[in-house]
Amino acid sequence: MRYGKFVAAGAACLTAGILLSAPAEAQRHLTPVASPMTSETRLVTAQQLIEAAARDVAKEKAEAAKGKADSGNAAKDEGASKTEDAAKKEDAAKTLTKDLAKKMETKDAVKDAAKDVAAFHAKKVRLTWPIVPSAVRYQVVLLKAFGDAAENVVWSTDQVYTNGIEINLAPFGEKAAKYYWKVCPLNYAGEAIAKATAPAPITDGELDPKAPLPTTEFEKMDYAPLYPVFSWVPTAGAKHHVIEVYRVKPEGNQLIRTLQAGEYDYYEEGGYTVPGTYAWRVQAVDESGWPLSDWSPLSEFQVTAPTPIAALGDSITHGGGAMSTPPGYLLYDWESYSAVPIKNLGYSGNTTQDMIDRFERDVRPFSPRVLVIMGGVNDYRGTVYGSETVEHLIALRDKCLAYGITPVFTTVTPINPGLIRRYGQIEIPPADWQVHRDYINHWVLEQTYAIDVAKALEDGAGWLATKYTTDGLHPDYLGKRYIGETIGRYLSAHFPWITGKLTKKPIILPEEPAK
Repeated sequence: MRYGKFVAAGAACLTAGILLSAPAEAQRHLTPVASPMTSETRLVTAQQLIEAAARDVAKEKAEAAKGKADSGNAAKDEGASKTEDAAKKEDAAKTLTKDLAKKMETKDAVKDAAKDVAAFHAKKVRLTWPIVPSAVRYQVVLLKAFGDAAENVVWSTDQVYTNGIEINLAPFGEKAAKYYWKVCPLNYAGEAIAKATAPAPITDGELDPKAPLPTTEFEKMDYAPLYPVFSWVPTAGAKHHVIEVYRVKPEGNQLIRTLQAGEYDYYEEGGYTVPGTYAWRVQAVDESGWPLSDWSPLSEFQVTAPTPIAALGDSITHGGGAMSTPPGYLLYDWESYSAVPIKNLGYSGNTTQDMIDRFERDVRPFSPRVLVIMGGVNDYRGTVYGSETVEHLIALRDKCLAYGITPVFTTVTPINPGLIRRYGQIEIPPADWQVHRDYINHWVLEQTYAIDVAKALEDGAGWLATKYTTDGLHPDYLGKRYIGETIGRYLSAHFPWITGKLTKKPIILPEEPAK
């Protein structure tokens, strides 16, 4: 029998002689199988030996008892001898079982590890993590082993400007199957602002992603912004992307816009004022427009009207922060922190004249009963006099009253010229900017409905305090949170007949990073 011959030969290598002395009953119970045998089959066979040996022990014990009754002490000695032999056979079979089980475990572990590596054919991996407050960029590190030591580093980059990255694994081959990764949030200078994450297996990421990954959070907001900013984790190596926006209808999706975008995001220049369901998707392309990836799945957002409370403003209302995070994330939208839902009508870069020009187009379609107006920072840091800004705010007030809208003005936030000069990302403001800012805020605080959100953000010199900003112009997480909470409390206290009927979406925001 091939099975018996194979097992006997194997036994000679493992524990010599055991199977050669196996009991006859055990040999009759061996089941012939096709060669070659697996480790699992050997273990089953050894178990059969145990069971057969146990039966022999029981049988020979019975014979010993019978011999004792029939033949006296001679039979007793013979029965004891048989029982002892059977017990030895059972012990031998158990020993073989343990040896085979141990060998099988070791062999299969090696085989499985080799199989895992051989089966790893991923050419790319996409890694993502929660956005970290105040992080300008991130450092991502690949490690060849779990230990977080310098000698384990096989690759790293500190130029990641969104909360995800797609990495080309082709240079590492099958070895990448055993890699780990970690991420560390950095400030503008590349200094860590929190501890790096614990190393995690590279295989926890998304292997061989087919399309860019949208990162916008419109679906978590009370209302989608009038001017959405589309953002995504880009395809590895892609510097250009194309966006398609659809109007979702029962009879089928209708393509309404095709937008040419850069690496990470796209600031929509056309507002969405018609109520309905919309969806967008993104694809990586080369410079000539040839596709480098599949299309991402459609991501939907809703446009609803009327919206009882809306906010008109510039980039501070529009959202975004820490220099690199665009609007579209909850973290840097002050509307996220308001106790009542507010429609975001902000547009980055607006002056108060711009806000007047788009009032009918962008405000009226939503028929707000209350309009929060936050504007003027792009006026006073440029060439617009404070008195001219006040004239524009008066014009906005008159438009609101003409359409039955209650205007609520907020003071204009300060700036930090020192940070603006340091980073060189924004034009240097005129030396007398504070004079014009104070002129505007004096008028604001004289209005029927006015909220002072600026004073608490100032340092001793009247500048925007460094703990509230990165670039010197835009309030970041703590600043936006203060603004939103302050405005929400004011609206709840002064317009309870409106706010009492509104429902705020529950939101979960990231915690402050561990230092």
